[in-house]
Amino acid sequence: MSGERTDGGAAADEPPVVVKIGGAKAVDPAGAVGDVAHLAANGRPVVVVHGGSTVVDETLERLGIEPEYVESASGVTGRFTDAETMEAFAMAMAGKLNTELTAQFRSAGVDAVGLSGVDGGLLSGPRKSAVRVIEDGKRKIRRGDHSGKIESVNADLLSGLLADGYTPVVSPPMAGDEGDGEVTPVNADADRAAAAVAGALGADLVLLTDVSGVYADPDDPGTRIDAAATPDELAAVEAAAEGFMGKKVMAATEALDGGAGRVVIADANVRDPVVAALDGEGTTIKRSALGADADEGGADGDENAEVEGGETA
Repeated sequence: MSGERTDGGAAADEPPVVVKIGGAKAVDPAGAVGDVAHLAANGRPVVVVHGGSTVVDETLERLGIEPEYVESASGVTGRFTDAETMEAFAMAMAGKLNTELTAQFRSAGVDAVGLSGVDGGLLSGPRKSAVRVIEDGKRKIRRGDHSGKIESVNADLLSGLLADGYTPVVSPPMAGDEGDGEVTPVNADADRAAAAVAGALGADLVLLTDVSGVYADPDDPGTRIDAAATPDELAAVEAAAEGFMGKKVMAATEALDGGAGRVVIADANVRDPVVAALDGEGTTIKRSALGADADEGGADGDENAEVEGGETA
């Protein structure tokens, strides 16, 4: 941990915090590791969820497999995960990245426990073996996909670990229900996984990336939108979010719709990034932004957006 910190809400009577650490090379997890150690030491329960699309792509390339991305009907880009890609995905995410990040936390004094979404049925939902995509301007159906939409979180598993003083470190894949009782590990978007966990725990969600929040002008960091507390302000954030940021805002609305207290999209690479985000440094989206008449599950989003690929921060 580096230097003096503000409190950051680190108290036992505060809600849990879910920290999502992006998987791109531009995201340095060191600051988040120190902050999670700080929060845990002060009695605030923390769950970490991580991405890893860059390492997945590197693993595929080492295996001689070309990473493939597809565009959904609504314009969301995601990874197409066939059986061969799924093997590399599980190796990179649940094997290499989750183990290495858990070791980093333990080195910082955090009693971390690494889990994939398959463990204990932590993250589960139906497998999507076919996805609708746009190719050459035409709508097509691609079969053989290994992706899924998270519909259930084993909150009891997480709550039990937190109550015993452990810090879960969670990564995709998720447990994909084949419909006949069989379970298949499948790809799931890490931002949306973090959103599902935050909603299930009634937690605050911090989405760490390589920019300081959502910018009204995507090319100008000076136009960061600091907060959205009303439906109109949320609409402005959604309109401004482009590319990978659109997925994060989608995840934010899903988290709030599921029961999260607030969501902050913030820079992973600043000093004390999690504490700074909890103190308001970033784009904070509040539950009130959904409006009084927000529908249950109303932030479901695009049918193909649950694929993990396309994450750049």
